[in-house]
Amino acid sequence: MNIAFILYKYFPFGGLQRNMVSIAQACQARGHSIQVYTASWEGEVPPGFNVKVFNISAMTNHSRNIKFNRLVKQAIADNPVDLLVGFNKIPDIDLYYAADPCFAAKAYEDYSFWYRLTPRVKHALEYEDSVFNDRLKTHIMLVSAREQEVFQRYYGTQEERFHVLPPGIHPSRIAPDNAAEIRQTFRREEGIKDDEKLLLALGSGFKTKGVDRTLEGVKSLPQHIRQQTKLFIIGQDNPKPFQKAAQALGIGDRVSFFPGREDVPRILLGADLLVHPAYRENTGNVLLEAMVAGLPVLTTDSCGYAHYVSEANMGMILPTPFQQELFNQALLKLLQRPREEWQDKGQQFAQSADIYQRPQHAADIIELLGQEKK
Repeated sequence: MNIAFILYKYFPFGGLQRNMVSIAQACQARGHSIQVYTASWEGEVPPGFNVKVFNISAMTNHSRNIKFNRLVKQAIADNPVDLLVGFNKIPDIDLYYAADPCFAAKAYEDYSFWYRLTPRVKHALEYEDSVFNDRLKTHIMLVSAREQEVFQRYYGTQEERFHVLPPGIHPSRIAPDNAAEIRQTFRREEGIKDDEKLLLALGSGFKTKGVDRTLEGVKSLPQHIRQQTKLFIIGQDNPKPFQKAAQALGIGDRVSFFPGREDVPRILLGADLLVHPAYRENTGNVLLEAMVAGLPVLTTDSCGYAHYVSEANMGMILPTPFQQELFNQALLKLLQRPREEWQDKGQQFAQSADIYQRPQHAADIIELLGQEKK
């Protein structure tokens, strides 16, 4: 088949973007041709991908999205494909990869009537309806099974249109036999002393990932522990507001910000605790990546994959509603436990959990829909 993958923006360190590439490569490995339509592409293009970038000028994001959709429609009319797979909520696609939670639930349950009258929100609701409405035939790949009930509550989407995917982290995240050597080398390169603890906040979108909560937690640590603790914040976002917050809290010297990095497996081995107190997270692949590397996790039950942390006994999960004081206590407690005690648990989880096959399952669904469409 000739398969078109559609997303608004590609950058190498985004979770949605990495999932798109891995699924497209799984399809490519089965002999299918890969066409990508996007409004922005950063980084290298995978071999064999035909990427079309539409450079769009617009005053707002939603008007940019509308222009992008029109250009994609025209491009497909000129060069038809067998199947359209959207990684954002876009009208007239065959299959949607649902990385985001239900926007209607947020708009109706968390905000007032006036919020829903803004052009941006009206656009988001319209485009979500164009995927999930019960009069349509678009299929949905869910990365979080708990979201199905929410979408059905707002849109009446038929049961048979949903396909729940397993996690799909890359096996390169598993701690190798020489993990201790890699850890030592990484920490030496980064200037981290043997008696220091390294906290890791990993993921694009610092506000959503709860970086503000993490900074408050570091501030709360007893001074002698705080002075022996460093925090690395890594991801695609504007760090300036959070740098200012760290300075205001008096912990600027303990916190370092980085854009997306290629050496994530080394970082996971070099750190002592993943801190991920997210406000909302449909899944949370980073939780799984940390655990298979033997890195304990402190997170919230707002993350779809948080249950893996409790099942593997690899850290702590904080309940909703979030309480900063509970987070501070959990952070201190986990920091006082040695990194070594988590290694066996991480290894057991890596060997037993079904968390690596998402691209293959997605490729199965894509092929099945392609056959039905013929």
